[in-house]
Formats: sequence, structure tokens, C-alpha cells
Amino acid sequence: MNMLLFPILLPIFAGALLLKLKFPSREARNIYVGIVTVLNSVLLFHLILGGEQLACSALRLTEHLTIAFKMDGLSRVFCALIGFLWPLAALYAFEYMEHEENENRFFIFYTMSYGVTAGVAMAGNLFTMYAFYELLTLATLPLVTHKMDIKSVHAGRRYLYYSISGAALAFIALIFIMTYGVDSSTTFRLGGVLDLAKVGANKNLLLLVFVLAFIGFGAKAAVFPMHAWLPVVSVAPTPVTALLHAVAVVKSGAFAIIRIIFYCFGADFLHGTWAQMIVVLLSAFTIAYGSVMAVREQHFKRRLAYSTVSNLSYILLGAALMTPAGLTGALTHMLYHGVMKVTLFFCVGAVLVKTEQEYIQDLRGFSKVMPRTTLVFTIASLALVGVPPLIGFVSKWNLASAAAMDGQWFSLVGMGGLIISAILTAVYLFTIIIPAYTVPVNPPLKHLENAKRDPGLGMKVPFALLIIAIIVLSFCSVDLVDWLSGVANGLY
Repeated sequence: MNMLLFPILLPIFAGALLLKLKFPSREARNIYVGIVTVLNSVLLFHLILGGEQLACSALRLTEHLTIAFKMDGLSRVFCALIGFLWPLAALYAFEYMEHEENENRFFIFYTMSYGVTAGVAMAGNLFTMYAFYELLTLATLPLVTHKMDIKSVHAGRRYLYYSISGAALAFIALIFIMTYGVDSSTTFRLGGVLDLAKVGANKNLLLLVFVLAFIGFGAKAAVFPMHAWLPVVSVAPTPVTALLHAVAVVKSGAFAIIRIIFYCFGADFLHGTWAQMIVVLLSAFTIAYGSVMAVREQHFKRRLAYSTVSNLSYILLGAALMTPAGLTGALTHMLYHGVMKVTLFFCVGAVLVKTEQEYIQDLRGFSKVMPRTTLVFTIASLALVGVPPLIGFVSKWNLASAAAMDGQWFSLVGMGGLIISAILTAVYLFTIIIPAYTVPVNPPLKHLENAKRDPGLGMKVPFALLIIAIIVLSFCSVDLVDWLSGVANGLY
């Protein structure tokens, strides 16, 4: 069996085995899940650091439809993100899920989702990516509806409706890529797979298909108007929302859009067209819209959900610039946002579990109740705002610079969206942080003032590792950005 298949199949089969395995205690079950998760990350990093562009064909359905995988530079970026964050999320979940029911069912799908996300990351062609993209919806839907109350069932339905609608639009792109691709191939290739001789006078039709695919795959990346599911699924347990908003689902959408721009249609085919103008402006609007909605939102988790809506379109904007510099900025923010946002959601989950307060106005003064959690939230917030030299500044600077270098009027509009969002990000995060330190403990928390409520080791360890990652990446960004630039230029 090819090594590429192990990080995909191991979590899927190990998760399925949880249906049959009987553990003497929840601790034994947690050890099993932890070993599987860590081992899978070790396998992924072994492949990432191997340096070779591995490839395999796992299943041939027809002459032109194959389930195939490869480890190229772009795959390495996404695999590194999920390989680093998934074990931390699992460790966090062990403590968080103590107060939830049906833990075993939760960890079945939580583990299986790891393998499916790895399948998206290592897909070797559009058909394979599309198949695992759909499987990701099925694997994460039970996590969204985990509580099975009215709110979670409603959230699950909305998540399913938007995912299916997006998949339908994306399927159109699959058909047209097969029709107009060289040798009817959907195999990813930097520069695109379109046979321009076949395209001929149908260029505008292909551009329309691209816009539909951008919106379709953008459903999981929460691009407007396909964004409405994301704030609603915040009812799910926080380990789920952390992965949905920072790693698995939303990043799979952004990753898929990068693939269709640079590895299917081709940046040269799309750059300077009306289709590029539409997707750049759509991304810029989503950036500003998500930030405005985050400022208005008073529910703690939903405010961060709207922040995700905005920040995912930072990645889409960088990709939509269709230049190596834009792709470098997109990949930088893809990695950095994942680390920053999962940290913020972990903090929110700890606050919800330890104080049972959900609304921002009820959390004034909470630094006196949860000092360590507040400090972690503050550092991650400063990074997301883009305070130099933290990682958020690095990725936003790269994106704004790429937009300015592109010089097209709609690219400059995109840069304006980034500036507006940076200001609003400071507003919706600092209005949480400042009252946490400067205002007396709010009445809902008053009874906890003298009893520190910071979480246990299962949450503190991920906090510590994530803050270390933010600080280290902030001072080692030059080498990483150079490597990402190499990926964008096809050197890896």
C-alpha cells in the first residue's frame, strides 16, 4: 500500500472501530484516540518532510475518473496545518467533552474527519478532491448536530443545505474541466489543465463556470452569499467549531479554490478577465461584511464566527489576485489564521465551560476569574488584529502588498477591504479584551471572582503550545514565507 494512503485510511478505520471497541473507561478511549491522532500527524509530517512529490492512483473508475493522491508543495502546506492542530484539538476535546453526552459518537466522527480532511489535502485530481470534499460534509454533519436539540438540528440542516448547494455548483466545474482539459484529465497541474484549442470561442462560458465553482467551493469557505451557515453552527461543541472555523471545513473550501484557480483553470487564463473582477470584489465585500457583522454580534462564539467569515476571504482574495505574490499571501494567512483562530476558539470554549456565560456583555472583568485564559486570548487577538511583529501582521502585509503590486482597480478595492477589516478587527476584539482587564467583575461572574476558573491541563497544554507557535512563527516568518513563495512559484 502506498504511504500516501495511510494518513487517510488510518483515522477513518480507527474512528469506525470505535463503534465496536469496548473500553474499560473514558480515559482508555481517550488514549486510543490520542495515539491514533498523534500517529497520523507523525505520518503526515514524515511525508511532508520527505521532500519528494509522491503520487499514487488508488482506484480507477473509468478511463478518466480515478481516485488519486499526491504530495506536492500545496498539499504540504495544508497537511502541515492539520497535522499540527488536530492533536491539540483532540487533547482539548478530552477535557471539554467531559460535560457533554455521547462522547463515543463524538470521537468516532472527530477521528474520521481527520482522514477525510487529509484526503482533501492530498487529492491528486479534481475528481478526488470533489469526492473527499463531499465526504467531509458527511463526516462533520454529526459533529454539528451532536447535541441533537432544536438549535443543533437546525444548524445541521443549514450546514447541509449550503454544502449541497455549493457542491452542485462545484460539480459543474468538474464536468467542464473534464470536457476542456488536456486529454480530458482533471489531474492537478500548476498553470492549469485547460486545452486552449478546445476552449476556442467558449472562453466566456468557461469563465462563468469558474465563477460558479468559486462560489460553490466557497460555500465551505463562507464566501458571501454562501456564508450564513457558519455563525449558526456555533451551537456545536467548541472542539467542533474550532476545527470547522480554523482547520478542516473552511480551510478545505479555501484550499479547493486555490486548486481550481492555479491547478485547474490556470491563473494566466483567468487573470484580467471579468471573472477575476467578480471574485476579487466578492472576496473584498465578504472581508468587510464579516467584520461589520462581528462588531455587531454580542454572542461570544458567533462574533468569532463572523470573524472567520471575514478572514477566510483574506485567503480567497490572495488567491483571486492570481499572482505568485497573491498566492504566497493566501498561503501565509491560511497557516497563520488557522493557528490564531483555533487559539481564540479554545479560549471561548474554556470560558463557556467554566463560567457558563455566552454573551460578551456578561464577561466584563473576566480576567480576574480566568487570568491565564484571558492572557492567551489577548495574545491571539493582538496577532489576529495584525499588531507588528505578530503573525497576523505578516500575512496581512503580504496580501496588501500583493494587491498593490497587481495594480488593477479591483485589486486596489480588495486592499481597501483589508484595511477596513483590520480596523474593525481591532474594534470587535479590543471591546472584549479591554473590559476584561479594566472593568470590575460583572454580576454574572461575581460569585466566581475569588475562585480561579482557568481550565485543567487538557486545555492548558494546547494553550501553551499554540502561544509558543504564534511567538515562534512571528520571529521566523522570513524563512517560512520564502518557502511558501517557492510553493506559489512551483519550486516545491
